[in-house]
Amino acid sequence: MPQRPVLYHCPRTRSAITNWMNEELGAPAEIKLINLKAGDHKKPDYVAMNPMGKAPMLTHDGVVVTEAAAICAYLADAYAEKNLAPAPGDPKRGAYFRWLFFSPGCIEPTMLDKFAGIVRENPASVGHGLQEDVLAAIDTALENSPYLLGDQFTAADVVFGSTLHFATMFGVFEKKPNYQKYLDRLHARPAFQAAQAKDEKWAQEMGLNDS
Repeated sequence: MPQRPVLYHCPRTRSAITNWMNEELGAPAEIKLINLKAGDHKKPDYVAMNPMGKAPMLTHDGVVVTEAAAICAYLADAYAEKNLAPAPGDPKRGAYFRWLFFSPGCIEPTMLDKFAGIVRENPASVGHGLQEDVLAAIDTALENSPYLLGDQFTAADVVFGSTLHFATMFGVFEKKPNYQKYLDRLHARPAFQAAQAKDEKWAQEMGLNDS
């Protein structure tokens, strides 16, 4: 019998992306909570598996996967029957990977630059380039509403939508009408709501609400 995946997760971090993904799949992964405030991610047994000492991390049948987008891509393929990724050979798979990795590669660094007030003197020196180009690309992606691949919701929406959610929640990106319509659609998903409820419960239990 295949081993159940184990997702090492800390609420109120980027790991929330993978918790949502797990819920979209019907929660196949066992959740092991790690407390970043308590330094669980820097303990020797954890760092031995994940030298970066970050959350999230997924282990499955002896395989270790880190980075939220990679974990979502891995789970989507591992549970292909849930249809959260176009199948190999499907022409949509290229766009799927494009937007799946555009989020950590371009949206998040742009969000952090804007949050810190950083203006790149040489945008060509960084992978995400000009802020206005990233924002224009987001607009292009959302032209395919309701989801990034049209009518098909995928793991790309989990990753892309999560990052856009954080960027607008913290006021770093303007909550434009096309952003809001897309996010409202994602927030209405039962799996998103279940993941949010679990994270809130876990955060309280772990003392992550404390200042």
